[in-house]
Amino acid sequence: MVDHFLLLAGILVLLGIANGTPIFAKRVFGQRFGAPLDGGLKFPDGRPLFGPSKTVRGLVLSVACTTLAAPLLGFEWITGAGLASASMFGDLLSSFIKRRLGLRAHSQAFGLDQVPESLLPPLVLQQHLDLGFGDMAIIVALFVVLELVLSRLLFRLHIRDRPY
Repeated sequence: MVDHFLLLAGILVLLGIANGTPIFAKRVFGQRFGAPLDGGLKFPDGRPLFGPSKTVRGLVLSVACTTLAAPLLGFEWITGAGLASASMFGDLLSSFIKRRLGLRAHSQAFGLDQVPESLLPPLVLQQHLDLGFGDMAIIVALFVVLELVLSRLLFRLHIRDRPY
């Protein structure tokens, strides 16, 4: 029971690292190394593919930091790399959908902003980490709550530009 709790807690910490690293990287580097991942490409609807807030810097540092942190939490490095990659894919997917809906970069879309980036990693790692659907639901629910609380805290600390 304790081991399983630690597994879920470790996954949540890794999700926090994967999704928090781009935010801290922007604060540390400013606009340096902040090239948009989509290179400014537009989709046939005339809107950006992902938008300017999804950067090469954020993607690379997210995967690198989560990969390095995984062994410190008792996971294999490849687990950290897979988790971060899946989370960043989920984040890109939500940005892509938000652009198709006409929502600007940084606009809030409750659920769409949290679920893909927190659900895809446990889905991808389900067999490797022996996760059940209940485990995945717990991870997503806790991630949503933690993301909402921590986003507001980081905004008050002037680390995030917006409270969401």
